[in-house]
Amino acid sequence: MASHGHGHGHGHGHRRRGVRARIRHVVRPHSHEAADRVDAALESSAEGMRALWVSLGMLAATAAVQAVVAALSGSVALLGDTLHNAADALTAVPLGLAFWLGRRPPDRRYTYGYGRAEDLAGVAVVAAIAASSAAAAWTAAERLVHPQPVSGLPAVAAAALVGFAGNELVARHRMRVGRRIGSAALVADGLHARTDGFASLAVLLGAGGAALGWDRADPVVGLAITVVILAVLRQAAREVVRRLMDAVDPALVATAEDVLRATPGVRDAGTVRLRWIGHRLRAECEIVVPPDATVAAAHRIAVDAERALLDALPRLAAATVHADPETAAGARHHAAR
Repeated sequence: MASHGHGHGHGHGHRRRGVRARIRHVVRPHSHEAADRVDAALESSAEGMRALWVSLGMLAATAAVQAVVAALSGSVALLGDTLHNAADALTAVPLGLAFWLGRRPPDRRYTYGYGRAEDLAGVAVVAAIAASSAAAAWTAAERLVHPQPVSGLPAVAAAALVGFAGNELVARHRMRVGRRIGSAALVADGLHARTDGFASLAVLLGAGGAALGWDRADPVVGLAITVVILAVLRQAAREVVRRLMDAVDPALVATAEDVLRATPGVRDAGTVRLRWIGHRLRAECEIVVPPDATVAAAHRIAVDAERALLDALPRLAAATVHADPETAAGARHHAAR
């Protein structure tokens, strides 16, 4: 037989969908281009969009409350925090655009689809966090040199608590949904919202220090919060950079290898490659089949291995399984690759 029984770039997208799907696979074996995975991808993108709309509404309400108090109290620090929260709410725009683009089907130019738009949106979110930390540091340093009195301290403190609570709720919602659908960009945006909550706490602590008669309390606390924001920035940037570099959890690779080796007819697992495209995974794997297996038999083994992968990895959208016959000496085909 040929050196590979399933090496023709099959991008199967099987799920267990009953007898009808199996019959359709037998009759039309080359027409299953991730059709049943599209529904799952659209569902997860829709969930991400809902998370963005909910968080945008919560941040808008938070900023509105803070704006009223800032106008009545004349607090420059609270005004800055209000503008900061309002501007950061707009990070939903690139993420929303990325989710919208990710729902477009692959074409002849973007053969893997548009899911990578999420990674670009993640870069925009990290840039926004970096800009937030720079702005917070600059404002705190300026206030440290030129301290200003704060009036209406109880109202300012209450508005700061509203800002913290609103941002923390948004952060938890975005990160929870982002982790559930596998969106690193949405998780990064949740971390961004958390940094905004820290900035609001700085306003609160600064107001408390001012109430005790320490004029420089606000900028000193602001500088401390800037350090915390930088730590969050490092975490978010690391996650986004790893995604851009096609990093995956090594445990996923180990799981895929175990699943392949456990598939009936598979003698061993070769190279396993996984990559994120948006919040969906794609796999390219090699398996070793018996040397006397026919092309049809090797194809069936590869399809079974693919189905097992799709069942074992919930976020896997498609898998390409390449079958090589086992050699007498145990050498593998394509070893020089």
